[in-house]
Amino acid sequence: MSPTLAAPPPVKKHTPDDLLRLPDRGKRFELVDGEFKELDVSYLSCYVAGRVCIRLSVYVEARNLGWVSPEGASYRCFPDDPDRVRRADTAFHALGRLTPDRATAEGYCTIVPDLVVEVVSQNDLADEVTRKRVEWLAAGARLVWVVFPLQQEVNAFRADGTVALFRRGDTLTGDPVLPDFRVPVADLFLLPAAGPA
Repeated sequence: MSPTLAAPPPVKKHTPDDLLRLPDRGKRFELVDGEFKELDVSYLSCYVAGRVCIRLSVYVEARNLGWVSPEGASYRCFPDDPDRVRRADTAFHALGRLTPDRATAEGYCTIVPDLVVEVVSQNDLADEVTRKRVEWLAAGARLVWVVFPLQQEVNAFRADGTVALFRRGDTLTGDPVLPDFRVPVADLFLLPAAGPA
């Protein structure tokens, strides 16, 4: 007669409150399916995310169109999983969708952004990038830009199911969220010129 093996103890599922209790309020993590997922970003992806954020911020602020948030902002806005927490590399909320009261509240932003920017690091897995993009759109984002620094291109996924590819020689647009926004794709990937040695 073979011995009976005890079932392994159930894996503890973490909560959004657990994430906030981590050092730096869990800044380097997302919460997916009850597990902490460490964000393993590269310097280049952070640099490009900063350039995208600056371009959007200048455009949006000059026209008083809403809110642009840099990487690090956390979102708990996924109807299929109320405990999921994601961090976009940059995001835009139209003015009427995010009130000052909600923007200054402690914790997570619960309003899905109109535009989400995900900058792909060489450490990112393709299926995880796809999963995040699908989750953002399912939650109600109207536009998701997936930015590839090494390939120097941007894929724009719209809520209506259409996809546009913008390469280095193209001009990226914000249709349909920011229809008049324009930036040369090459500008997003411009590196500082080398100075004298």
